[in-house]
Amino acid sequence: MFRVSWLAVAIISNFFIHASAGAQTLEVKRYNYAEWTKGRFTEVVTVTGPGKMIFLAGVGAEDEDKPQGAIRHLGNPYLQCKYAYDKMKRHLAKHGGTLADVVKQVVYVTDIRYQADVGKCRREEYGEKGPIPANTFLVISGLAIPGMLLEIDITAVVPQ
Repeated sequence: MFRVSWLAVAIISNFFIHASAGAQTLEVKRYNYAEWTKGRFTEVVTVTGPGKMIFLAGVGAEDEDKPQGAIRHLGNPYLQCKYAYDKMKRHLAKHGGTLADVVKQVVYVTDIRYQADVGKCRREEYGEKGPIPANTFLVISGLAIPGMLLEIDITAVVPQ
């Protein structure tokens, strides 16, 4: 007669549970309910399935190769934005992500007049057809380092 221990059954069951979870894919869906938001930002992003979340702290034009506090492109919100996106793309790549994996973005600017430059920069970086993350745009009185005109905080999700 053949005997199976409960421990063997548990180990085999655990293997199949993890094997089937690994076969699942990550599904990201973006929704816009108001016509005016289409092409500008995504109102809702849902993520289903096993994945890894990547959180990037506020990224601005801090020069990575200079002492703390050195800001690139002083006085130019468009170029500061381009440099921030360049850094974000490099940081995401180190963890298996791209801008296409970004599901949430918060942009902080110190002057509402920067909105057009930052919007142009964002469209160039994400492309005209997206995918565009859920986005919040805030005007604040100041950032951590004098000379910073903007800072971008993002959350991305990649398959595990």
